[in-house]
Amino acid sequence: MSDRLQLEITEVPSERLDRWLAQQWPHLSRARLQKLIAAGQLRVNGEVCDQKRWQPRLGDRLELEMPPTEAIALAPEEIPLDILYEDADLLIVNKAVGMVVHPAAGHDTGTLVHALLAHCGDSLTGIGGEQRPGIVHRLDKDTTGAMVVAKTEAALLSLQDQIRQKTAQREYLGVVFGSPRQDSGQVEEPIGRHLRDRKRMAVVPIERGGRWALTHWQVRERLGNYALLHYRLATGRTHQIRVHSHHMGHPLVGDPLYGNGRSLGVNLQGQALHAWRLSLQHPRTGEVIAVEAPLPAEFQRLLRVLRDRSAQS
Repeated sequence: MSDRLQLEITEVPSERLDRWLAQQWPHLSRARLQKLIAAGQLRVNGEVCDQKRWQPRLGDRLELEMPPTEAIALAPEEIPLDILYEDADLLIVNKAVGMVVHPAAGHDTGTLVHALLAHCGDSLTGIGGEQRPGIVHRLDKDTTGAMVVAKTEAALLSLQDQIRQKTAQREYLGVVFGSPRQDSGQVEEPIGRHLRDRKRMAVVPIERGGRWALTHWQVRERLGNYALLHYRLATGRTHQIRVHSHHMGHPLVGDPLYGNGRSLGVNLQGQALHAWRLSLQHPRTGEVIAVEAPLPAEFQRLLRVLRDRSAQS
């Protein structure tokens, strides 16, 4: 069944229609409202509203018809998930190594979205009119750890805003080649598509397409000619930690794109990078939620090997 939202204009707005409606109904995105208006789902005093001709007046009654949520064109897959936190609005999953987040070329099955469709079922109330999970931020295929997913459109909008406003904190642990001279620092360099190798990202000047990026880092443990670093992201560019670590001269162990791919005899599937801690405000209650994702077995094994080597030397 469809839902119907109603309101009456008590103060004539000066903003354009979709922007004003997004303020009245904050659980709907402007993009979603624009589609609904274009589809003729909004009526003003009983007449279909044309956004370009809209002239608001006091006492006007608006009615928005919300079509039934449509099923997404993906088949749910029963894939085990490590859930760190879950309620009616969101869940935080400890993403496994090798799992792609979204379906894409070469990865049309076995993704996190497929697994979430099976796990959440009817608790997904709809994102943009589709019954699907709301991906707030992503992790690379071989990066493990904490990742938040919205179950409702209102939760998705709130969590995305927290990422933009930097009120949600994302912290990572990574093992790098070499031991930085300083105990802490930051890398503030723009990141964009590599100018020659389009499969990679790189530090690229803003005038050449790079986007501002800032990574804070701190040495957690020195392990001979290696180090365990603690990263905090101020921005969320594609491959940001991997690119900035390489730019520092300390690429991540096991990184096939930005390092030499060597994993020191430990069976790593990719880079030694783990989304360790995630903290955010609950989109409905405002409660602070902080979770820590346990280190994967391969990551712990790598640390043991490096600690043993460091002790012996």
